[in-house]
Amino acid sequence: HTLWPEAEQLLTAARELKRRGFVVLAYAPDDVAVCQRLAEAGCEAIMPLAAPIGSGQGIKDPERLLLIRHKLAGWPLVIDAGIGSPADAALAMELGYDAVLVNTAIAEAQNPPLMAEAMRLAVEAGRKAWLAGRIPRLSYARPSSPLEGLPF
Repeated sequence: HTLWPEAEQLLTAARELKRRGFVVLAYAPDDVAVCQRLAEAGCEAIMPLAAPIGSGQGIKDPERLLLIRHKLAGWPLVIDAGIGSPADAALAMELGYDAVLVNTAIAEAQNPPLMAEAMRLAVEAGRKAWLAGRIPRLSYARPSSPLEGLPF
């Protein structure tokens, strides 16, 4: 079993659960079209995977996850699956996600309480970085120190 969400079955189930009055937090593939359709179906949160469940591979395709964030601006998004380290959790938050769901990385750590604390700190740092706004990535050098008002 791959534990990978199957798009059509996921959408059918989400619609049926919403019809029955459930709150739906949908575990989803990192596919922007599927995530948009889940939002249209009324899911309260969408939870795209970063990598296969339990793999600890980290964020395999940050560009796809960033695209989902931009297409679903303001929609609750949670990275679910694949987080293996605090660095992965921080990156998820830097991409603008609202939360991360972490299990295996904490449960299987040599010191789970310490890993849980590290994850919390990483999530806080990543969220603050997103809110602060990162500088644009450039393919060229650009001076960043002010030149005005200097005596030379």
